[in-house]
Amino acid sequence: MTSDNFAAIPDFSVVVPVFDEGGAAPALAREIAAAFAGESYEMIFVDDASRDDTKALLTALKAEIPQLRVLGHRKNSGQSRSIRSGILAARAPIVVTMDGDGQNDPADAPRLAKALQAAPAELALVGGERVKRQDSNAKRFASKFGNGVRKRLLKDTANDTGCGLKAFRREAFLRLPYFDHIHRYIPALMLREGYEIAFQPVNHRHRETGVSKYTNFGRLKASVSDLFGVMWLQSRARNPQGVDEA
Repeated sequence: MTSDNFAAIPDFSVVVPVFDEGGAAPALAREIAAAFAGESYEMIFVDDASRDDTKALLTALKAEIPQLRVLGHRKNSGQSRSIRSGILAARAPIVVTMDGDGQNDPADAPRLAKALQAAPAELALVGGERVKRQDSNAKRFASKFGNGVRKRLLKDTANDTGCGLKAFRREAFLRLPYFDHIHRYIPALMLREGYEIAFQPVNHRHRETGVSKYTNFGRLKASVSDLFGVMWLQSRARNPQGVDEA
């Protein structure tokens, strides 16, 4: 990327957290580049201190894909922190996030980003809802159960908050309180800040390489405390319905 291109603020920043995804990350980067061809964008891969060659493989792609930026954590800090690191580094007003395992289809990403770009400022998020999920029966059941409980308690209108493919306004995200695993509660926290949110169906693909970094038990253990924490945040929110300057 030339200095002139880097100086121009892109319309979209695509943020992808990766950890030990050397088998998937390079192909995913190329798919993102193809999906956003002709658009004003940058893509930011955030390597969460991978133990394999993920970062080296991505760095080697920078000559091929000038829009690619590669950030690296010095210490493994989890998916939410990786997403936040990417968003803090992002230069575009609209951020698109997707998982680094290749199960989110990059072809869907421009549609969500452009829908948000064309919407009024009050709409802060367009989230993906996975159709025909390519996961095990146990994982689909656990996700459906967890989504149902969360949606009932938080009233966030999201059927699939675990979908990594989301487009949102960077400024709106930076207004949210940060905590580990926040990526599963972005819709509820956007509503808490007084923003509007929407959802669109997106494709879901089989994982071709690597292994999942989560287990059903691990998700359950984290989600219980997180859920009560977000409920507390909702209970302590006071919304002024806008601010006017005299």
